[in-house]
Amino acid sequence: MRANMNTPLPKFPVSLLLLIVLLLYGESKAQSLPFEGLEPLFTKPKSYVAFFADKAPVIDGDINDDVWQVTSWTEEFIDIEGDAQPKPAFDTRVKMVWNNTHLFIAAEIKEPHVWATLKQRDEIIFHDNDFEVFINPENSTHQYYEIEVNAFNTIFDLFMGKPYRNGGGAMIPWNLDKLQSAVQVQGTMNNPSDTDTGWTVEMAIPFRSLTIGNETKIPEEGSLWRINFSRVEWDTDIRQGKYIKRKDSKGRSLPEHNWVWSPQGVINMHYPERWGYLQFTRQKVGSKAVAVSLPYTEMQRNYLWLVYYRQKAYYEEHKQYATSLAMLGFSNAGQVVVEKQVNQLRLEATRHQFMATIQGPDRALWSINQEGLIQKLNNTL
Repeated sequence: MRANMNTPLPKFPVSLLLLIVLLLYGESKAQSLPFEGLEPLFTKPKSYVAFFADKAPVIDGDINDDVWQVTSWTEEFIDIEGDAQPKPAFDTRVKMVWNNTHLFIAAEIKEPHVWATLKQRDEIIFHDNDFEVFINPENSTHQYYEIEVNAFNTIFDLFMGKPYRNGGGAMIPWNLDKLQSAVQVQGTMNNPSDTDTGWTVEMAIPFRSLTIGNETKIPEEGSLWRINFSRVEWDTDIRQGKYIKRKDSKGRSLPEHNWVWSPQGVINMHYPERWGYLQFTRQKVGSKAVAVSLPYTEMQRNYLWLVYYRQKAYYEEHKQYATSLAMLGFSNAGQVVVEKQVNQLRLEATRHQFMATIQGPDRALWSINQEGLIQKLNNTL
């Protein structure tokens, strides 16, 4: 029943009014409007639980070790933009386990024509068809790692202090120390005369080599990392017994396909906030499947990212950052409802810098700045 427009509404605290709206209309509707126009950047990332392996797999490219036989696959990869694009032509999936020293990854890459050309470490491997790993152990979007490999098992690894969009650059001479990797081809390499099944990859990534500082950071029970996987696939033709990338009318290679585990919502892997979740458990490989448990802060972060994306759009148009939340379209004095609890958003900004914070019922204060760095601040303002 619609209220009489001339009847004054009872006066409630803003927080109570927000909760009433939530109960009347449902959280999905109450929360959908603030993200309007940015929905692809706020789909829920995929998640995976890595179990503990007493016996490490042999890194030889053969993913039939006993440990892999009792380890679950991820979902099949989809287009980097998500369901808005067609399903990939060929299947790709991944498994993960860990022990006290390494994260182990196995990948299955279906491919009727396996080819590669690059054999020198740190060449730009995605110029071939490849498999890629992106890891951000601190879940901060800064200080993350990328590993690319082709069917020759040629590695391209790099370290990023911060994403390209924030002025970061790839530290290509950096090598992931003591990385082990291996590839097996189910078919024949660079032979267009037959049809292959695909290729498989194994990696053993030392925790020591993913640690900033002197003390190796080994995951604990429930530790949560951000991780994603990408597969680059080029359209090719067979000419004179060779694989040739397809060209456009100007002789340029057609754009590659980007297939990923957790969709980015944008054609850019360097949005670490869009990567999937990897949660570690010390339960043994083969244990009953468990669901990833995301902390409340992950839902709060959505609003920090909303401020970030809106500020970047505002800066693009006005050549300076907005100095108030109202200028970015927020209302209710910056109050937002996260999982049925009222949170307070705040913004401090100058022309060329900003920091947004969010604080929930636990009083913990989380921030994001113009470089997309997520941090926990003191528990009080």
